[in-house]
Amino acid sequence: MSSSGEHHGERHEEQHAGGRPTEAYGSGGSAGSGVRAQLHHRVPDLGALELLLAVARHGSLGAAAREVGITQPAASSRIRSMERQLGVALVDRSPRGSRLTDAGALVTDWARRIVEAAEAFDAGAQALRGRRDSRLRVAASMTIAEYLLPGWLIALRAERPDTAVSLQAGNSAVVAERLLANEADMGFVEGLAVPDGLDGVVVAHDRLVIVTAPSHPWARRRGPVDPAELAATPLVLRERGSGTRQVLDAALSGHGGLARPLLELASTTAVKAAAVSGAGPAVLSELAIAEELASRRLVAIPVEGVELRRDLRAVWPTGHRPTGPARDLLSLTRARPAG
Repeated sequence: MSSSGEHHGERHEEQHAGGRPTEAYGSGGSAGSGVRAQLHHRVPDLGALELLLAVARHGSLGAAAREVGITQPAASSRIRSMERQLGVALVDRSPRGSRLTDAGALVTDWARRIVEAAEAFDAGAQALRGRRDSRLRVAASMTIAEYLLPGWLIALRAERPDTAVSLQAGNSAVVAERLLANEADMGFVEGLAVPDGLDGVVVAHDRLVIVTAPSHPWARRRGPVDPAELAATPLVLRERGSGTRQVLDAALSGHGGLARPLLELASTTAVKAAAVSGAGPAVLSELAIAEELASRRLVAIPVEGVELRRDLRAVWPTGHRPTGPARDLLSLTRARPAG
């Protein structure tokens, strides 16, 4: 028959090498879990272990303190704290220097293995970060992709020349889909609000402009177009799901809604080309038409009584704020506002 101290799972005490009793457990799983949960209380932190290794190398607490970048009193206090934590004397101090005790030499040997393991852990983590930071996948709505992102990406390349950037252009709805499917690390959209499932921040402002070719009757009118006339006129428009279409739909919803589009096109460039050719009035971002207005290939038509301003946003999946190159790109957009 076993003694009571040997019963399955029963806790008993063993004398630690330094005289301090330590708790030991039988084979009970819950007790073992308790020991693991308290490990951070029992094992000195890496800074203390690195200090002990420096004392072993230099034979001097002062030299060790200088190596790790702390004062000698702070080093002495850290060694004493570690001795109390472990329950053994680690260092003999004398006018001739600091010498490890026998227990200190043993603990130093263990410390060296722990520090080496920590260095290997850190190297592995750096490798993972390097792999993550070696690429950046950006999804952006058409206007931002064509007129704002090139400048931001050039600035990012100056800061991160080793990061390969891929850009996927599409409407705002497609950008949201790619982010939620983990097909992009950062997105940019033009709609009225942040799409469901995403967080975001405003990085620029924009305004939609009604434009026509100089030959269109609206180009010769003296007064502005009112919301009802604009809503009733077939326009050259971006497709549903685009930020431009969302803003225009919302602006004219109280005026009968948009008439059936004259043309419905999938890119800003296509809408602009149709307007320049005289197909009909079009709705475009002011970012996209500066050159055409200056050369008089397009004419801006005044509109009253309707709000056509919009915010341009950087977006990412909810709860996953950008890190690495995506975080740096976000910082660049805030430093270089447009609109």
